[in-house]
Amino acid sequence: MVILFAFTVNEVFADATARDSTRTGFKIRFGERFDNVRKCVASKTGTKGGIAGDISVFAEIPSVNKTMLHVDLPVMRPILFAVAFHMLQFEPTVALTFSDRSDRNTRWVAGPALGVSLHYGPDYKSEASGAGRTASFFAMGPIIGGYAGIDFRQPGKAFDFQLGISPYVTPLFSINDPENHRGVVIGGLVDGTFRFNGPKR
Repeated sequence: MVILFAFTVNEVFADATARDSTRTGFKIRFGERFDNVRKCVASKTGTKGGIAGDISVFAEIPSVNKTMLHVDLPVMRPILFAVAFHMLQFEPTVALTFSDRSDRNTRWVAGPALGVSLHYGPDYKSEASGAGRTASFFAMGPIIGGYAGIDFRQPGKAFDFQLGISPYVTPLFSINDPENHRGVVIGGLVDGTFRFNGPKR
């Protein structure tokens, strides 16, 4: 997977005349995960995991042969967790997506994804606040996943729409933590992607 990423990223920037302009948009994401490390603020104390959701912004850098470098930056969850719960969960990702080469307005999109998960907060045994909240700790780990979806191009409208799924697994390791928290996150998200229309691809 690392070799595939390195090869395709090199291809993305190898021939500027062969690609269109970068396109941007936002995603609404919702799913569920198993998580035996972090506190899920939407679950009861002691529950390993729970629902997952976010709103993110992204940029797509087109390459040749319908290859896209898709950079996703979460927005809603990092802000919500910081303000409401004094916690951090930040999980940016980069995906390499491939699609069929037709000019149809409906086509498939799929590819591998890599990212990093950054956490600061208590573990799943803790209350979200109050006397039952345990000590916070830093943890991080790689996000290894993929994406598969259907792209609906809408010429003449403000944005294209894409519906897809993003399964992933994340091993987590704590940093400078006396309790040495470690574990794994396994989950999946349903993604509704709204890409602002630009020049025809």
